[in-house]
Amino acid sequence: MSQRLLRLHEAMVLRHPALVLMVVFIAAVVLAFGLPNFKLDASADSLTLEHDTDLDYFREVNQHYGSGDFLVVTFTPRNMDLFSDAALAALKSLTEDLSRVDGVVGVNSIITVPLLYSPKVAVAELNDEPRTLLSAGTDRQLAKREFLESPIYRDLILGPNGQTTAVLATIQLDQRYTELVRERDALRLKRDTTGLTPEEQQELDRVSQEFLDYRTARAAAEHRRVQEVRSVLHKYRENAEIFLGGPSMVTADMIDFIKSDLKIFGIGIILFIIVTLAVIFRQVRWVVLPLLVCVLSVTMVLGWLSWIDWRLTVISSNFVALLLISTLALTIHLIVRYRELLRDRPDDELINLVRETVSSMARPCLYTVLTTIVAFLSLVVSDIRPVIDFGWMMTIGLALALVLAFLVIPAGMMLTGKGANNDGDDNSASLTQHFSRFTERHGNVLLVLALTIALVSAYGVTLLKVDNRFIDYFRADTEIHQGLAVIDANLGGTTPLDIIIQAPSFDPPALDVAANAGDPYGGGDAFDDSFGDSQATEESAYSDGGDAFEDDAFGDAFGDDDAEDAPQNSYWFTTAGLDDLEKLHAFLESLPEIGKVNSLVTAFHVANDLTGHRLNDFELAVMRQNMTPAINNFLIAPYINDARNETRVTMRTVETQGDLRRAELLAEIENFLVEDLQLAPDQYRLTGLMVLYNNMLQSLFYSQIVTLGAVFFGIMLMFLVLFRSLKISLIAILPNLLAASIVLGGMGIVGIPLDMMTITIAAITVGIGVDHAIHYLTRFTREFVVDKDYVAAMHRSHATIGRALFYTAITIIVGFSILALSNFIPSVYFGLLTGVAMLAALLGSLTLLPKLILIFKPFGAGRSDGV
Repeated sequence: MSQRLLRLHEAMVLRHPALVLMVVFIAAVVLAFGLPNFKLDASADSLTLEHDTDLDYFREVNQHYGSGDFLVVTFTPRNMDLFSDAALAALKSLTEDLSRVDGVVGVNSIITVPLLYSPKVAVAELNDEPRTLLSAGTDRQLAKREFLESPIYRDLILGPNGQTTAVLATIQLDQRYTELVRERDALRLKRDTTGLTPEEQQELDRVSQEFLDYRTARAAAEHRRVQEVRSVLHKYRENAEIFLGGPSMVTADMIDFIKSDLKIFGIGIILFIIVTLAVIFRQVRWVVLPLLVCVLSVTMVLGWLSWIDWRLTVISSNFVALLLISTLALTIHLIVRYRELLRDRPDDELINLVRETVSSMARPCLYTVLTTIVAFLSLVVSDIRPVIDFGWMMTIGLALALVLAFLVIPAGMMLTGKGANNDGDDNSASLTQHFSRFTERHGNVLLVLALTIALVSAYGVTLLKVDNRFIDYFRADTEIHQGLAVIDANLGGTTPLDIIIQAPSFDPPALDVAANAGDPYGGGDAFDDSFGDSQATEESAYSDGGDAFEDDAFGDAFGDDDAEDAPQNSYWFTTAGLDDLEKLHAFLESLPEIGKVNSLVTAFHVANDLTGHRLNDFELAVMRQNMTPAINNFLIAPYINDARNETRVTMRTVETQGDLRRAELLAEIENFLVEDLQLAPDQYRLTGLMVLYNNMLQSLFYSQIVTLGAVFFGIMLMFLVLFRSLKISLIAILPNLLAASIVLGGMGIVGIPLDMMTITIAAITVGIGVDHAIHYLTRFTREFVVDKDYVAAMHRSHATIGRALFYTAITIIVGFSILALSNFIPSVYFGLLTGVAMLAALLGSLTLLPKLILIFKPFGAGRSDGV
């Protein structure tokens, strides 16, 4: 810090400490008024890539097929059979109660879906009101068999044990939400590619705010709905094991997790700070002042985020714990330096001691914060929105923490006086000097050990993977985990995956059912006599139809129709299209990672089964024409879009069995579409939550490389500016590179996958770890000047700054360990792995770093010949 800034700091802070604290408190109060508007975000937007075109396509598909949000209830009766009167009565009551929940537009369960095999219906009966499980005269055992074996319901609505069933509550599709988010994303994409005009920027600001407000109201409504559903379910839990699932339920619970984590971490870390400071310094003011800085930092940043409506996600919510601990580390360095000065110069005036504390620590603290900021800014180059937000929030918070530390701590020192000098009772220096003695005596062993660890870590890095099970993000005792496990194991899988396939690039003509029964695309003269002899044509069409058609199964559906009323089938509802879909359907069902598969093939197989033969194009057209709206909406509409001449194949992936490798699975499916079905790349597209999640996971390797590269480049530049020596810069960064390698290599060896949180650990490790190197090298430089003795300077550095490094590292390690209490497993990994990384960084700074200094002598020739 320049002398001018130091004089300004003295004039403003040291001469007017009470005024400075008053201004800080007023600013904090003003910002704190925004806290009531503080909001959390656990929406799908917070867990996807920036500008992911697959996300936009996913929303488009949902619009075309009317797919909205849903809630799934798993129901397993206790001490009674699922198909008993009591269990079905409870299920009926539950279904009715769920249908009355605000926003629910339909509820399906085993008592509401149509039965086609209990007993088997004739094709002509497809236009009658369908039979259900509760219809009079239904054979329940036959119905149970249908649920377990029919192409429609197998692995979908009834578990293999026959006792666990699913109740699906469909939520009304929110068209307004989709319109707003797509309008916002289109403007964002243009902003980031070609740029916006001033008018377009204003429109983006307006739409973004409107979307945020709408999403806030929608999230509140979803949360209320989930709570209302849980209230409904509570009435039935005494007689049944019930779990709730679905996207909005996961979102609601994740928000509750964030709130719980913020509360637990906030209270836990503050208590930890109090205990730590009391144990280390044993004076009330050295507890109060650092705690005040920590609380002010978090309060002011959260208040500011609330004012500008910048929301915390599951990932960025950890910034509170990080900011508290990082701020505490800053204050500890200031206090340790002041206590050293007070011990060595007890008769100096207070203002001189505080001035010297500020001047000696300003430069290293500034650079340690800047290097940590570089680490977090490196996260901004990631493609993952919550990681980007995390980086910016920590950058802003650390900058504020630095300012507050150099305002509040010096001002507090001036107001509280010199205080008692109890630094002489601190024996922690003897502990840190064990490391310096080990380095002096066993330096070569240390180098061999470091090289071995580096090689093992490098091997571990090659084992890193990104595929992980979403279910493992949550503790086994949470309802999310339990519900996902039941659905995955009993009801056909969890994560949805869709394939959208376009028909060949020609439009089929209207299908004349009379003249064109066997050749839907015949054209030409086939249409001349289309209704010349309706009865004769019908007899011809049914002549090979099997027993199901002998009694005129379709009746006179088209007997009196005009030609223009003849049904027109999409390519996909013809034998040609269905043949291709059958191959795809069979291939998908053969994959162990795929659970339940549904498509037009399901309806086709049912129709074939009901008629006793394979339907031709004419029969397919007539069958579709005669279906009731209820059966059509159940069997046909979700899987075909006639206007776009496309079909949809839906499936769910199974996470709890085998080793799910999403990228390889998607590549295998695409290869089948191209090689076996001969589809052009523009004819198909994979979509669904599975694709979005995989996109995020596959970006993690890229993000890891980019963020690590960015942080090392930025920190090396700062080291060159700070130390003006390439040799010193390399010496300073090597121990931290080893610490980052230990964490990443350890994750690979023990099988911990990269996720949205663990990818930040390496960059954070380097960013915070180099703080130790900066402080140590700064102090070593000062000690080396005394006698030009490298070994003696090392011992003195360990006895002084080594204590502060020890205190801050232990604080960070134990502080982050509190994250192990989270219900969100990535947060647990983040806390524990960051603790391991900080331990490795501390040991590197107290052993490997001084050994490298002794070997390369970056400060010039010393009086000693070295070690």
